[in-house]
Amino acid sequence: MDLNTPIISKIIDNWIDEDIGRGDLTSPSITKENGNAYWIAKEEGIFCGVEIIKEIFRKIDLKISPKFNISDGDKFVKDQKLLEIYGPSKSLLASERISLNIAMHLSGISTYTKNLTDKLEGTNIKLADTRKTTPGLRIFEKYAFKCGGGVNHRMGLYDAAMIKENHIAWTDNLKNAVQKIRLNSPFTTHIVIEAENIEQAKEAVLAGADSVLLDELSPETIKKSVQELRYLSINSLKKEVNKNLIIEVSGINPQEISKYLIKGIDLISTSSSITKSNWIDLSMRYIN
Repeated sequence: MDLNTPIISKIIDNWIDEDIGRGDLTSPSITKENGNAYWIAKEEGIFCGVEIIKEIFRKIDLKISPKFNISDGDKFVKDQKLLEIYGPSKSLLASERISLNIAMHLSGISTYTKNLTDKLEGTNIKLADTRKTTPGLRIFEKYAFKCGGGVNHRMGLYDAAMIKENHIAWTDNLKNAVQKIRLNSPFTTHIVIEAENIEQAKEAVLAGADSVLLDELSPETIKKSVQELRYLSINSLKKEVNKNLIIEVSGINPQEISKYLIKGIDLISTSSSITKSNWIDLSMRYIN
């Protein structure tokens, strides 16, 4: 993960300032100048956060020396030592909570995501995330999603256009809506249209959408219609398969993802990795 951006650096600075503030009031009790410690996993999971943790250590004290026994995206088991650290005792304590918190949160997302992507193995379907992220943590949570084997959907409102239910309610015509977006955006802009039924999905394809998102449709309905959507075109005389069209499925129960392994689907998008995942329990222990 590339942390060499002002935005990311500022976010990490804010984390440190939030916890340490004017200074650690407990630190005067520490008499041992330097210390050794290690992180241990209290349950199994997929790890995420190596470079982020290194940056937290670096910002708190350049004398902290971490040695990681794991990489982002790697699986770990209960009681596994994930990293070893040496440095000033006060600095190790000051960095403990911040670094553990972000690692537990992101590893929880990666672990949840990996459990879902494993169910897509052997298919051409990819798992995508959504914009349902924690404000201020989106770039980190989306990175954790990738570490679990998923792919990132749009990062924000600025890198792809998505005409959703409320947009449709407030626009007169899908075709006109697409044309207006094309007119006011770079030619590389990808346009997604959300459809709540198959007729709306057909209208979306004929309006010129690059992607159609089938929202909360049953697997039976999708199976009946996915190939028909592939053959639709703005040019009614054109009868070959529209290979450029991306068909996305969303709004499903993640526990039922296996029901949606349907030929012709490109993406299954879910917010559950971020909104429903639990933190993975990790702990820092000191070596005397």
